[in-house]
Amino acid sequence: MARSRSDVLETAILGLLNESPLHGYELRKRLNLMLGSFRAFSYGSLYPALKAMVAHGHIVGTESPTTPPHALSGKRARIVYQLTAEGKERLQTVLASSGPAAWEDESFDVRFAFFAQTDAETRLRILEGRRSRLTERLESVRESAARTRERLDEYTLELQRHGLEQVEREVRWLDGLITTERDRRRTRPSSGPENRHGHDNH
Repeated sequence: MARSRSDVLETAILGLLNESPLHGYELRKRLNLMLGSFRAFSYGSLYPALKAMVAHGHIVGTESPTTPPHALSGKRARIVYQLTAEGKERLQTVLASSGPAAWEDESFDVRFAFFAQTDAETRLRILEGRRSRLTERLESVRESAARTRERLDEYTLELQRHGLEQVEREVRWLDGLITTERDRRRTRPSSGPENRHGHDNH
């Protein structure tokens, strides 16, 4: 699980820096917007992740010329992070992947956030994989609910119903997205982000 979380954080950092170089503080704010509504984001994990990515050559950090260090005040220069060529290549590799890891709970939200940088074929495979996974989960929860209904109090039953509705709502949302992607491929087969974002790497 820890490795999965670090992979998700790395993908999020690469995707955000691909849009523009960012100070660590600004990067933290953007990550919180992206990840915060879905899961607890540990700020303590950001800077070790940045340090590891610098060591791997995926990003570089340079002191911002607008905020020089002040020896008397003790203020440190702000570091601006940006992708290297290797980092861009790493991001393209990640965004081109569409295996089970891409549609699990832990990583789907981040992958979806960068769909504008992902080619159409991969987008569709991830959406279909996510829908398949949720459909399996829905059937399992329904079977469990049917077996335990008589033994549960009204509040637990209400919580169970709420959980079912959430999954059903996401499946409907995915159905709409999948239909849109398929329609887009039929009407504009030669257009799409894949022709603007490293399509030659595939």
